[in-house]
Amino acid sequence: MHQIDAEAVERLVPMSAAIDALEAVLAAGLDPAAEPDRGVVDVPGGQLLTMPSATASYAGVKVATVTPGNTDRGLPRVQGLYLLLDGETHTPLALLDGIALTSLRTPAVSGVAVGRLAVPEADRLVVFGTGPQAWGHVEAVRAVRPGLRHVDVVARHAGRVAEFVARCRAVGLSASAATADAVARADVVCCCTTAREPLFDGSLLPDHAMVAAVGSHEPDAREVDAALVGRATVVAESRSVAARECGDLVLAAAEGAFDMAGLHTLDALVRGEVRAVAGRPRLFKSAGMAWEDLAVAAAAYERWAAAG
Repeated sequence: MHQIDAEAVERLVPMSAAIDALEAVLAAGLDPAAEPDRGVVDVPGGQLLTMPSATASYAGVKVATVTPGNTDRGLPRVQGLYLLLDGETHTPLALLDGIALTSLRTPAVSGVAVGRLAVPEADRLVVFGTGPQAWGHVEAVRAVRPGLRHVDVVARHAGRVAEFVARCRAVGLSASAATADAVARADVVCCCTTAREPLFDGSLLPDHAMVAAVGSHEPDAREVDAALVGRATVVAESRSVAARECGDLVLAAAEGAFDMAGLHTLDALVRGEVRAVAGRPRLFKSAGMAWEDLAVAAAAYERWAAAG
């Protein structure tokens, strides 16, 4: 069994390739609604997650931990490994770095949605957060909207914001520290935080703007408010996952601002069955699903095998 470390994952599967891999499995007919539920076990100091998935070609499972206290220890909040198996014989093929895989596939999924929901001329991005997911979302938006020109960075730690701004500038983007009201000038907004309460006033968002919210997968936590959910065209990976894990939508529905029957799915978006409504913002709410890990892990393995 081969080991594919974090550096190899990043080298083998650039962001555009990860986005293509995810679109390909959806276009081929994968049904996210048929996926097994995420296994969540509370353990001392955090959670243990198991995320299995299978196709005709591959099977696999990610084992991940979420440990909030690790931030103060200088360790990653999320850690894990991915085991990739042959789809027919179930022979182990590769063990991949789970952090690198998650850091890639989550923004790549958002990239699939941004590519279909953001206005073609989008050039201004607001990012909430400064961690790996925030940077991954800058890369994902650039991959599908190469006209991206400016990034506003919103986070609590001034030093990390300054570092993130410098990182954006180093790749040729204009960037600056900002506050939450920067969304009023945004074409795309990416919410990549551990917040449990809305990050900004949804009424400020322009009618043409698109939001990707990826930071939570709990029914009582949200990064966007009911005002935004109620006025947006809303897309999620799966209706059942959204009803169980997406607090952004669950809480808006409980407050009477949103009807879950109006929720669209990512696979329908990829098939061209969902269109953004003129005069309404667009919201993609992601909780993260096992099929996404499998698609990107398989792409990494195939590229590794092809390289000999």
